[in-house]
Amino acid sequence: MKVLITGATGLVGTHLTGLLNKNNIAVNYLTTSKNKIEKLPKYKGFYWNPAEGELDEKSLEDVDAIFHLAGATVAKRWTDSYKKEIIESRTTSADLLYNTLKNSEYKVPIYISASGINIYPSSLQKLYAENEKAVDTSFLGKVVEVWEAGANQFENLGMKVAKVRTGMVLDSKQGALPKMKAPASLNAGAAFGSGKQWQSWIHIDDLVGIYYHIYKNELNGIYNAVAPNPVTNEELMECIAKHVYKKIYLPNIPAVALKVAMGEMATVVLSSQLVSSEKIQNEGYNFKFKNLSKALEDLV
Repeated sequence: MKVLITGATGLVGTHLTGLLNKNNIAVNYLTTSKNKIEKLPKYKGFYWNPAEGELDEKSLEDVDAIFHLAGATVAKRWTDSYKKEIIESRTTSADLLYNTLKNSEYKVPIYISASGINIYPSSLQKLYAENEKAVDTSFLGKVVEVWEAGANQFENLGMKVAKVRTGMVLDSKQGALPKMKAPASLNAGAAFGSGKQWQSWIHIDDLVGIYYHIYKNELNGIYNAVAPNPVTNEELMECIAKHVYKKIYLPNIPAVALKVAMGEMATVVLSSQLVSSEKIQNEGYNFKFKNLSKALEDLV
């Protein structure tokens, strides 16, 4: 068994390749740096350049699934030029994969794409499942909408397509958790805005576990990758502080201050998505970390 991964050196890609390796699945990966191409027993690198339409077709040989994880981070100030990069890093790369497969002798049966829960409109009350049709009007809502449209085209090739709508990923070294843990460790932690907004989170091990479960069981469709028990931002910050043996003393950071400091990107921390994990659980996935406290015990 062999898969192809884009974004293999990112947070999710690194953990996913490790899990696949443990399960004796060989990994081809695409890189935009020829210096990063390595050929090892379990991992084999191939060059691609989505902006120039270049992709080494040999990367598709004997591959039974593509994991498309590549995409520019949204945790960087959103200038007009960078917003364009966020979108194009997801859509141009998917288009290149699609056109290469369309004109290739190689056939791949499964396409699994990263996605985001930011597609759901911000709400303090509504519980979102995968059959929700409404799309958030924010920039991130638009990003996810075109991201998933890029994945849907692979159905034209007779492939099974799965889209993994991911919540806040908790990891000990990368992502949001270290950034929130640092001030909490100095008694400087504080909730954002009202603190009442829902944070649908997931432990990194469960996220890659869901990707593997979808691949192993050849699932298709949309799946929310969030833990079964979301928390409010206030509860999240208090739980982080508790696990570093501190307390929250400071008042909430006002939304207006966050908007001044972060610009449009403040929607990342101020929007509220209460998201259900029921569908993937009904497909047989058992979460290792269902509760935030247990997840933080493992990570902090």
